[in-house]
Amino acid sequence: MIAFVFPGQGAQYVGMGVELAARYASARRAFDEASESIGFDLLDLCRTGPEERLRQTENTQPAILTCSWAVASALAENGIRPAMAAGLSLGEYTALVAAGALTLADAVSLVRQRGKFMQDAVDGQHTAMVAVMGLPAERVDEICRQTPGVVEAANFNAPGQVVIGGEAGAVEDASARLLAAGARRVTRLAVSAPFHTSLMGPAAANLSAVLGRVNLAPARIPVVANVTAQPVREPQEIRAALLDQVAAPVRWEQSVRTLRALGASVFVEVGPGTALAGLTRRTVPGAVVVSVQDQATLDAALLTLGPVTASPEQGHAGSRR
Repeated sequence: MIAFVFPGQGAQYVGMGVELAARYASARRAFDEASESIGFDLLDLCRTGPEERLRQTENTQPAILTCSWAVASALAENGIRPAMAAGLSLGEYTALVAAGALTLADAVSLVRQRGKFMQDAVDGQHTAMVAVMGLPAERVDEICRQTPGVVEAANFNAPGQVVIGGEAGAVEDASARLLAAGARRVTRLAVSAPFHTSLMGPAAANLSAVLGRVNLAPARIPVVANVTAQPVREPQEIRAALLDQVAAPVRWEQSVRTLRALGASVFVEVGPGTALAGLTRRTVPGAVVVSVQDQATLDAALLTLGPVTASPEQGHAGSRR
């Protein structure tokens, strides 16, 4: 069975999605529908940038989501559809579009507001996030808890890779402690806020009211939630999962293991970048893993996978109205 995995913030680049939007009507429709929903031309943003504007969180999130859904649409035109899905952070919204639980229009509107809420939550504060390599997740979590100030595990990405975030001083202190404890390296991330930490509490509160007004449908395929690493299908549990993930860690490593346990033997990273493919290979060695983000990688994926016919409930679910 095929699992689609969708990237989160940080995967963006100028030019993403443009080629497929020119070649596939469904991909172009994705950009048109998303642009109409949020009131500006996302395809032009992806085509011309500039990078500084694309990097702004409230622009980055709808741009990545739309590009990822455009790629999924091109895959569907070629007979490749998922039996299950998951997405890293904002990618969870794309997964829910793929499952028919969210319309694309609602999803891009939600993540644009989500991005603004996240940025506003720490406006004026000195914060940081770093990737920690080479220590078990339990040890990273333990050292963060022992460090004064706000510093927390934010992403459990893969074996030996954990992202921490919080107040800049506390993150620096924890980084030194982690290196002393045997971490192979710590790398500061170029992000604008400490996502998925308790500092995002105000963002979660603001998003709660917005989510409450959005119509959700039962997911047509299982979507593995970031916070629990368990599949969700009903609107009530989907809403709770989206709200909880704002200020709680992303359990990506376990999410990938859950997809594998549900029967996924093929993982397709759908959207810009290749980071999730690397994390997946480290987490479930032996699985077939491909990344699709443009025509060349789509062609390569088709050679690897061949056309796959979805069951009726696994159809192009994101077209729900």
